[in-house]
Amino acid sequence: MNYPAIIAARLELGQRQVEKTIELLEQGATVPFIARYRKEVTGSLNEVQIAAIRDLLLKLKELDKRREAVLQSIEEQGKMTDELRRQIEAADTMTALEDLYLPYRPKRRTRATIAIEKGYEPVADAIVRGQWKDWDDEALQGARDIIAERISEDAAVRNRVRNVFRRRAMLSSGLARGVDENDERVGKFESWIDWKEPIAKAASHRILALFRGEEAGVLKVHVRPDDSDEAIKAVADRHPLGDRHCAEQMDIAVADAYKRLIEPSIETEFRNQLKERADREAIRVFAENLRQLLLAPPLGQKRTLAIDPGFRTGCKVVCLDAQGQLLHNETIYPFTSVREERAAVNKLETLVEAFHIEAIAIGNGTAGRETEEVVQRCRFKNKVIAVSVSEAGASVYSASDVARREFPEYDVTVRGSVSIGRRLMDPLSELVKIDPKSIGVGQYQHDVDQKMLAASLGDVVESCVNSVGVELNTASRELLSYVSGIGPALADKIVEHRNKNGAFADRQALKKVKGLGDKAFEQCAGFLRVRESHNPLDRSAVHPERYDLVGKMAASVGADVESLMKDKELRAKICLDDFVSDDCGMPTLRDIMKELEKPGLDPRAKFEVFEFDKNVTRFEDVREGMVLPGIVTNITAFGAFVDIGVHQDGLVHVSQMADRRVNDPAEVVHLHQHLKVKVLEVDSRRHRISLTLKGVE
Repeated sequence: MNYPAIIAARLELGQRQVEKTIELLEQGATVPFIARYRKEVTGSLNEVQIAAIRDLLLKLKELDKRREAVLQSIEEQGKMTDELRRQIEAADTMTALEDLYLPYRPKRRTRATIAIEKGYEPVADAIVRGQWKDWDDEALQGARDIIAERISEDAAVRNRVRNVFRRRAMLSSGLARGVDENDERVGKFESWIDWKEPIAKAASHRILALFRGEEAGVLKVHVRPDDSDEAIKAVADRHPLGDRHCAEQMDIAVADAYKRLIEPSIETEFRNQLKERADREAIRVFAENLRQLLLAPPLGQKRTLAIDPGFRTGCKVVCLDAQGQLLHNETIYPFTSVREERAAVNKLETLVEAFHIEAIAIGNGTAGRETEEVVQRCRFKNKVIAVSVSEAGASVYSASDVARREFPEYDVTVRGSVSIGRRLMDPLSELVKIDPKSIGVGQYQHDVDQKMLAASLGDVVESCVNSVGVELNTASRELLSYVSGIGPALADKIVEHRNKNGAFADRQALKKVKGLGDKAFEQCAGFLRVRESHNPLDRSAVHPERYDLVGKMAASVGADVESLMKDKELRAKICLDDFVSDDCGMPTLRDIMKELEKPGLDPRAKFEVFEFDKNVTRFEDVREGMVLPGIVTNITAFGAFVDIGVHQDGLVHVSQMADRRVNDPAEVVHLHQHLKVKVLEVDSRRHRISLTLKGVE
């Protein structure tokens, strides 16, 4: 199989681009490395295109592996023909391959195999030829079973039925057998009882909701045409009828082949296709949300006081230095009495002064808004910003092996507070320690293909970490493990080497790490920063393989590298055309110039402080028609959830996002966006808030 040609055609890319990308991938290069440092080789393909090449290549290899197994199986049965081999070798999808293999697949005893054992195959052959004899009922039944199975295993027949399904199949659902309408489980899925729509129009979130209802035992879901006549006709057309008596038997066999064998099989196929389509869309939405969350603006290295709020159990308070190291922890109880509230205010004022606190991070869970009010009553001597921070995943982190390794002597409450504070300082560095599925920005993430989800989210985390860059001497092992070419095992060795030998003096010192060879160094070096290095390029995204080139560029204008990085006028004198070579073209040269201008520039946006409406802190405070400030917390295929500060996110349905048709909510909003929303409806019974962006200035 010519992989590059097939991939190029399917992805609409140049074949040479694909060939070179495959070469790099098979040499062990990562997607971020290829996209950033091998632009000349790939024709400047981006990460999405490179990942698509990688994934399609894996699928084609799996297809070839299965093809070999099928060929071997049929050869061993002694049933291989030249025509069959040609068809198998030409099959370009797994479905086409399995259709060809179906008649030869080892199977359990079926009605047809039992009939064959009883000697009824000659009867079946005679009926197909239109040669009627007076056979008894048992012989006719056996013959029909044989004919039905033959029909069901005919690849052409199956394709004809698939075509009918593509045009006519409906996604429908009703209550599962034995489930009463008064069953308490039904309420959750009441919208989906007696649901029906064409499969082509079924949205991913509806598909997943229906399958979730079926998994819960409440719904029964079908994916098939309402009327089977067209499908049965498609089967019959493949098998012309002869003698009248034979024709009657063929009619019965055809109907049986469709209803008993073909329809259930093709329905399963289409159910799987719908599920995969829905999974891919849900994962796409989740991945985009995760990307935005990971790349949320960092507050930066500020001395931070973090609070994990609580009513009865108190608020867990920690003080962190500018690097996120724990300096102090204790518990305050501002909600137990007036006296304790005053004591809590005094304690916060004291801690802020004692530890020179610059920012306060307040978890947005239970008692979050009330804790904000307590903080607002404090009188600090210096300016301190207070920020509400998402707690999603903090409890998962606090009970994890990572947290126990970082803080073995502290309990989960202290670890959770530390996570909240660090998440304000640098969301990316902290969130990589948490399973992405636990961060709370997905749509049906527990219902989708978990292997596909993990692969996609892993790609996103890797992409984000490498786009931002990692400080080699302070990064956690979790953060390092996502750097191109490193992984968990090498990350452990880097941290171990750092702990034993002290900070890395420069990038080259990485080569002293046991097990980190030339290939790993090539893949990771450009994404690691050593800010205290004697070589200024170690603070940038310029790859070490280009250091000599930058030195020549500096010499061409009579300067050293550091002067070149500091002086815009010197850089303007460089003629890039003079430095184009076989392995270094204009895309790389332009990237180098950008880095020299702003070495190690963080691509994330600037942090902005957000405040909720101080008069709206509880669900009961929300009234229809209110215009409130909010933060986008999650984006789905059907809309966006917005935190308005009342412990219950409101939903801006996709139909309420603009005065035009919006197909994808991500066209209008992004995660953590600060915006104004109007309250459309407050549903106290279901504890839901409906919001709109229409007519809001």
